[in-house]
Amino acid sequence: MEQQGSGEQTVISRVTTGMRVVDAEGVDVGTVDLVQRGDPNAVTVQAPTADPGSSLDELIEAAAVEEPEVPADLAARLLRTGYLKVSTELARTGAVYVLADQIATVADGRVRLDVPAGDLPPEE
Repeated sequence: MEQQGSGEQTVISRVTTGMRVVDAEGVDVGTVDLVQRGDPNAVTVQAPTADPGSSLDELIEAAAVEEPEVPADLAARLLRTGYLKVSTELARTGAVYVLADQIATVADGRVRLDVPAGDLPPEE
């Protein structure tokens, strides 16, 4: 199957931190905190299988994976497609994630989404 991510990567490459994000209905979602380009080769996130004999460095590295703070299956999808982390008052945790393929346009310093804010997964 052909990778279809090139269009999304072009759009996400025009996003910068600090841009305002507006959902499909024109609701102000918040401000871009983090832009992560997609990696089609990103490995799927798996539960750590570190045995007690693992080095301290390996354990620290395993614990250092901070973004995205969502369930593993969604995290793997975000890492493959690319995503934005958006600071918002609409989520209890103060942030939501936007998949690259949910970005409709980037223009005039604003990111317009093609989904409503309620469809965006919140940070855990």
